[in-house]
Amino acid sequence: MRTELWYSERYEEHGAALSLKVTGVLHREQSPYQEIEIFETEHFGTLMTLDGLVMLTDRDNFLYHEMMSHPALFSHPKPARVLIIGGGDCGTLREVLRHPEVERVDQVELDERVTRVAERFFPELCAKNDDPRAHFFFEDGIAWVGRAEAGSYDVIIVDSTDPVGPAAGLFSEEFYSACLRALGEPGILVAQTESPLLHAPLIRQCQERMGAAGFDAVNSLYFPQFCYPSGWWSATLGRRGLALDSFRRKDAEAMTGLRYYHADLHAAAQVPPAFLLPSA
Repeated sequence: MRTELWYSERYEEHGAALSLKVTGVLHREQSPYQEIEIFETEHFGTLMTLDGLVMLTDRDNFLYHEMMSHPALFSHPKPARVLIIGGGDCGTLREVLRHPEVERVDQVELDERVTRVAERFFPELCAKNDDPRAHFFFEDGIAWVGRAEAGSYDVIIVDSTDPVGPAAGLFSEEFYSACLRALGEPGILVAQTESPLLHAPLIRQCQERMGAAGFDAVNSLYFPQFCYPSGWWSATLGRRGLALDSFRRKDAEAMTGLRYYHADLHAAAQVPPAFLLPSA
C-alpha cells in the first residue's frame, strides 16, 4: 500500500491549516538564521518553507511578486532607484527589473542561503539576478535603512516574512520613519501586511504607523494568495508627495508577460472589504 505524504502548515490560533501533497523532499539545511526546506508537490510544483512556514510555490508565487512590485512602481512617476528589503527568493526583484525606468535595485536580504537555494530550485525567479542593475547585500535590512542617506530611493519594497523574530522590527513606526527619510520626494513604501481575514488588526496598525511616521497618504492592496494563511493577502503602501490616485496607466497597459496584475486591476486591488473601511 502506497503511503501518501502531505506537507501541512497549521494556523493553531485560527484552528486551520494548509496541506499540500508532497512527492519528495529535494533539499533541507539549517542556515545561520533558519531551517530551509524544499519539497516537490503533486500539483503546486516546488515548495519552499522557512522554519516550517510556507514561503512560495511554483504555481502561485506570481500573485505575490506582481502585487508587491507593479502597483508601487506604476504609482511613481519615475522609479529609478529601488530598495528591496528581504525578497531572498528574488521573484520581486525579477518583477521590478521589468520596468525600464529602474536604474538600480539594491536587494538587502539577511540570509544569503535563501537566495542561493532559490537560484538552484527556483531558477525562473532568479533569471534576472545577473542584471547589471541588480545589487545584492546580505545583511540586516533595518540597519541598512537606518544608515541610508536621505532621499536615496524612489521606491522601498519590504518583502518580509511574518512579524515575528528578526522581521518584527520591519512593522514598527520607527522603521517606517527611517524608510520615509530614505525616500526621495516623491517616494513610495510598500510592505507585505498579512491576511485581511486573519490579521485585520495588524493591517490597521501598519496603516496607522505609516501615517504616524509622516507618510502623506496610506492605503492597502488586497489580492489572492493560495499558499498563505486564509488564501487572501495584503500589502500596504505609504506615499510621500503622491496622491492615492497617482498612476502611470499607459505604461501599465503597455507591460506584457504578467499573469495577474494589469492596469484595470490597479485601482480595484486598492478597494478594501467593508470590514476594513475606516468607519467599520
